Amino acid sequence: MRRYVTGLLIVVLAVGVISGCSSSDPLAEEYRSGGDQNYISGDGSVVEFAAENRGETVEFSGVDQDGNTVTSDSYQGNPVVVNFWYAACAPCRAEAGDLEEIYQEYQEQGVDFLGVNVRDSAETASAFMRTFSVSYPSVIDTESDTGGVLLDFSGYVAANTVPTTIVLDSQGRVSARISGSIEPSTLRSLIDTVVGEN
Repeated sequence: MRRYVTGLLIVVLAVGVISGCSSSDPLAEEYRSGGDQNYISGDGSVVEFAAENRGETVEFSGVDQDGNTVTSDSYQGNPVVVNFWYAACAPCRAEAGDLEEIYQEYQEQGVDFLGVNVRDSAETASAFMRTFSVSYPSVIDTESDTGGVLLDFSGYVAANTVPTTIVLDSQGRVSARISGSIEPSTLRSLIDTVVGEN
């Protein structure tokens, strides 16, 4: 009986160690399991605007994680997906891989992606981007002296709802907004709408 209990204990410990190793990011896993500590996130709701109901072109400028200036003019004529995020945001971590995968899928169709980090230093943002293999640039909005990209998107992005993902059409107008973590098939559909307009 003692051998059976000892053997069972070893199996339980081994399973615990293996399952602990498979959890690559504790904050993302906590979010996926329904936790909501230390952040305010949207509910994933989607708002889509018909072409005739879109507002003016959103003009923005900032500096990315490598010190390069990024402006709305940099993306003129292309649809753009703009994702507002920060490193300690659990749903931001959970969606990072999906965003990168979708970016890779749509690059050849002329769709650009831009992150907007609303809380971190360039060093912290760069570390996050390396960890999650994010290859598109991110504006470091905390280091802006012009009021920030978040301010440029006021009316579309609430300062306390991160992540938020905006899809801009090729004229730089807001075509859609996802408040909260993305659902990949939904984002693909929203991108397909603006790609199909070109």
